[in-house]
Amino acid sequence: MGSAGELTDRVERVIRTEHLISPGDGVVVAVSGGPDSVGLLHLLFALSGRYGWKLTVAHVNHSFRGEESEREAELVERLAQELQLPCTSTLIDVPRHIRETGKNPQVAARELRYAFLTETAQRAGASRMALAHHADDQAETALMRLIRGTSPSGLAGMPMRRMVKNGLELIRPLLRIYKSDLVDYCQAQHLSYCIDSSNLENKYFRNQIRNAALPFLRQYNEQLPTALLHLTEMAAAENDYLEQETKELASRHISREDGVYAWSANWFAGVHVALQRRLIKLILNYLASDPDGIDFVTVEGARQAMTAKSPSNFRREIGQNITIVREYDRIAVHTMVLQPVAYAYAVERGQEAIAIPETGVSLELRWLGTEGSRERGAAAYEAWFDADQLVFPLSVRSRRPGDRMKPYGLNGTKKVKDMYIDAKVPPLLRERIPIVEDAAGTVLWLPGVRRSAHAGCSAETVRYLHMKLHMPESLLFSMSR
Repeated sequence: MGSAGELTDRVERVIRTEHLISPGDGVVVAVSGGPDSVGLLHLLFALSGRYGWKLTVAHVNHSFRGEESEREAELVERLAQELQLPCTSTLIDVPRHIRETGKNPQVAARELRYAFLTETAQRAGASRMALAHHADDQAETALMRLIRGTSPSGLAGMPMRRMVKNGLELIRPLLRIYKSDLVDYCQAQHLSYCIDSSNLENKYFRNQIRNAALPFLRQYNEQLPTALLHLTEMAAAENDYLEQETKELASRHISREDGVYAWSANWFAGVHVALQRRLIKLILNYLASDPDGIDFVTVEGARQAMTAKSPSNFRREIGQNITIVREYDRIAVHTMVLQPVAYAYAVERGQEAIAIPETGVSLELRWLGTEGSRERGAAAYEAWFDADQLVFPLSVRSRRPGDRMKPYGLNGTKKVKDMYIDAKVPPLLRERIPIVEDAAGTVLWLPGVRRSAHAGCSAETVRYLHMKLHMPESLLFSMSR
């Protein structure tokens, strides 16, 4: 590398072009005591006077390495004093946390460390948490994920910035800076730092990648870390673009109501396969209790089932209480067990509306005189009747086994179940559509499907009853009649 000033300029340029820190921001800097974090703290300190940043040093002793960990804590506190910066340190018993939770040591340490940093930032009123991950760490992350198996988005590696919560953002200003540059910087600035002895042990996967895999692979490409870093930057940009496209498609074509995500199977079949997978992953991430548990096999199995030409109807549970349902042209994904609820409501003569809370639909009724003959029209969820031919009270109820109706224009009766099938009404929607019958037990109307031949309007009709079913928009589908 060049001079220490050149490295400062490079870091400043990254911060400005990536909008990592704004003038006057409060920043909590995580400092372990190694050359990476010591270099980060000193670089930010060198720039803080120009931008008015309010820096707070945060250090975590993980209780892994006894006296060595204590020496690191002392070094960090001494450095903070030299720079006249506030410093917050904590001792975390990670081994105990591992015993209690059974978690991987690195995962357990990261969870506790991030919780401490977040709490420190909130107390300090800081809007940024700065971590010292550098270009070599990014290259290692990409190779680790590639070996273990990952998606294109996984190749993006660690993000340079991500929102943690409540306006607090985690930033990594050194992701384009190599460790050797940071070591050179510390030496040029006469900065003391510690070497973590555990980094030399190969019991952790990352250490195996750092100490064995990368050195071995570099015999085939001396610039492998740089190549991997470039790969992560390209993957991050392309992933960001595809994520935006996916969310835009979802906002236009996927509805969400009562925890159910639904969209058209025909539309979905015409979407590029890359976006199909991302759309499925997006919805599953919303619903899953453990999004990291959603792998390629799960997503691809769901995608193939959704786009298969036959059968057109299926129901599949994919784990984490998530169910995928396809009913004709409707695909629905939810985490609920939807059980039909029996209901029945009476409608008296002159009543103007009735709500059905069990299904979320409502029925509007209008009672008209001879002017009704001029207003009559035909719509899937509307029906007109000769009010004088009806036996009151009417009943608006859920369907029952064996229900039959005499459809208008046909001789004899037909099973309601068969009429739903003929009209290709999705099974879940059948439970939302009420049946309207009169006090004599005559089924008058299946909204969205057919009306009966009973109480039809004619030139002799004096009093008209107009009924209209109101349903949530996500449940309104075009159905053949």
